[in-house]
Amino acid sequence: MENRELLEQHLQEIQVWEKDQKDLWFWEKLGRIPFKLLDKMTPAFLQNKIALLVDELGNYIQSGGKYLINEQAMIQKIRDHSSTQHIITISDIGQIPLEDMISLSDKLQNERVKFATVQGASTGFGGIFTLAIDIPMILGTALKTLQEIAIIHGYDPNDKMERIFIVKCLQFTSADIVGKEAILQELSAMNSSKKASDNMISQLQGWQEVFYTYRDQLGWKKLFQMIPIAGMVFGAYANKGMIQDVAETGIMLYRKRRIYEKLTELDC
Repeated sequence: MENRELLEQHLQEIQVWEKDQKDLWFWEKLGRIPFKLLDKMTPAFLQNKIALLVDELGNYIQSGGKYLINEQAMIQKIRDHSSTQHIITISDIGQIPLEDMISLSDKLQNERVKFATVQGASTGFGGIFTLAIDIPMILGTALKTLQEIAIIHGYDPNDKMERIFIVKCLQFTSADIVGKEAILQELSAMNSSKKASDNMISQLQGWQEVFYTYRDQLGWKKLFQMIPIAGMVFGAYANKGMIQDVAETGIMLYRKRRIYEKLTELDC
């Protein structure tokens, strides 16, 4: 059985993190400007490719599509690194100690950040033309990372509501102060009411909203990635920061859900 004092300590840490996330730095605001310029500079073929990507990723919420990961491989990975060996299904993972979840999450975050750094450097080599490859790859990595984080905390990304939660995590990463506050309230309500969950689905205006907000959030980082060769440095930096933020958001928000569920179990 989990220690209540330890659970509440971790919950306080998450609440401090949430408070810190509500501060929008000047550079984050400035970073959203250049993509308006980038739209005018981007060749038509590249814009068309991005438009097709938006339509393709929109299917993720409805069916998961090709972006759903192999949950059995992830379960085996968790079983190998957890102090609890009796793990058969994703729901079983929810019963492992929180400390195991933290350890697994930290390890996953480090792995994904390293992968994104190499990926950004590779696709940054060719400038604007390989930027068309980089955007779908980094968003695919973000989706995969959040799904893995969901499973580590005992939540099944095959469930449509979990895919909604994952998209909201992406939105939270790129939102401003008001947006972050609204998303936190939506996610809190999601856990307490089916009606609230239905409302959140209706409020979610498809992947396109998330995609363009996310693209704008990359701002000046991706703008410099348009430069061939030099784009390697900027691409590596941008992708590293993006996945680091995505993973941190997913870890904190999923950990918060699991802590509340563990606290509820202690009260029963």
